[in-house]
Amino acid sequence: MRSKWLVCLLFGGIVFAQAPAKPPMPHPHPAAEDDSDAAKVAPNDPVITVKGMCDDPSKTGDACQTVVTRAEFEKMGEAIRPKMPPNVRRQLATYYSRMLPMTKEAEKRGLDKTPKYAELIRFARMQILSQELSNALQTEAQNVSDVDVEKYYKDNPAAFEEATLQRIFIPRMKQGEVQKPGAKEEEIEAQQKAGEAAMKKTGTDLRGRAAKGEDFEKLQKEAFVAAGIKGNAPTTKMEKVRQSTLPQTQKVAMELKAGDVSDLISDPTGHYVYKLVSKQTLPLDTVKAEIKNTLGSQRYRDAMAAYQQSNLDLNQAYFGGAAKPPAPTPGKPDETPADADTDPD
Repeated sequence: MRSKWLVCLLFGGIVFAQAPAKPPMPHPHPAAEDDSDAAKVAPNDPVITVKGMCDDPSKTGDACQTVVTRAEFEKMGEAIRPKMPPNVRRQLATYYSRMLPMTKEAEKRGLDKTPKYAELIRFARMQILSQELSNALQTEAQNVSDVDVEKYYKDNPAAFEEATLQRIFIPRMKQGEVQKPGAKEEEIEAQQKAGEAAMKKTGTDLRGRAAKGEDFEKLQKEAFVAAGIKGNAPTTKMEKVRQSTLPQTQKVAMELKAGDVSDLISDPTGHYVYKLVSKQTLPLDTVKAEIKNTLGSQRYRDAMAAYQQSNLDLNQAYFGGAAKPPAPTPGKPDETPADADTDPD
């Protein structure tokens, strides 16, 4: 049983201390939530007392107890998750106090002498060392100099342009079309294709009218009416837009000049028309932290790339084929930044 709890704790530690691919921006110390009373507890004061459990079999009653001091507990806590907030500290203390008697009972049963236990310890050791290396590489990657920041800023001017845009979204397909009773599959497919073609033509017409100066809000409403979508159409105004916040197919909007209207942009989610209202380049001082974060992330990924087994050869007959990624969902605007990463904390 101890081995199961050990692996659970180790997996929990990996979750607690997981190094994100993109280091998070600085935030207030989490322990500031409710730590005023904790500061009064001395390092040698007990913080966990498990009664009825001790190493000396001659002790009974209140004399038999296991005590964990603040210093001992925080040494363990810092190893699992640095700067652990109070609510997580309490969870760990409860979990740890349950593991103590279970560990002793497991040892009495000799469960720490089994081949299974040895394999779990071997795997846990690999986990811990891999995570420690990952943490070390991330710390090294965050050592970004001001010279590196300035060079990146000068070499990537488009990345720091911020624009105000207007956008018309034209759905790819008409909504709520009624199929004829008993229609064949080829008839349904033909009707869908005709609907898609009609919406693309609508997009082309609306783009032409936008280029002539017609109001974008009015044209957006017409696009939703043409698509058979009831309810309010989305606003066309987009402020503080950066290249990184646009999908790859729509980044061309940032290359427009003030007052220009884009060509019709089509992708699996629908059709888009952009107008550039204004654009400015953000000062270096306002994006310095962002650049350090970007460079640190890239250096960390480059360092980790050496350990990504691209030459790995798995026995497909044994492991089976890899799962295919899900296809994009058509029929709604793509609001997902193309360069966004998942940031596990």
